[in-house]
Amino acid sequence: MKLLLDQNVSHRLVEPLSEIYPGTTQVGLLGLGDANDREIWDLAQQEGYVLVSHDADFEAFSVLAGGPPFVIWLRCGNQPKALILEKLLSQSDLIEQANSDPSVWCVELY
Repeated sequence: MKLLLDQNVSHRLVEPLSEIYPGTTQVGLLGLGDANDREIWDLAQQEGYVLVSHDADFEAFSVLAGGPPFVIWLRCGNQPKALILEKLLSQSDLIEQANSDPSVWCVELY
């Protein structure tokens, strides 16, 4: 499972996440730092990414349109990168399980 980190999630998390989530990248690293939410959604859908964001808009997209892409909604607010990293790594089993359920398109991490 490869993650696409939204603009609001640090690009510095790409490398440490790549061991568990190979192929992970961040929109800014793809030259899409100024892309709107729909463009990011479409990219994630076309390229098979799991979308990671603090942005509630992606959760709304998943409710309205279903998926893919699968969305990880970081509901923990602006926290240090180390805390975000820990949440994504420690919850990898939950994320994998939710991602494999065809009726689930979003998981919230607090």
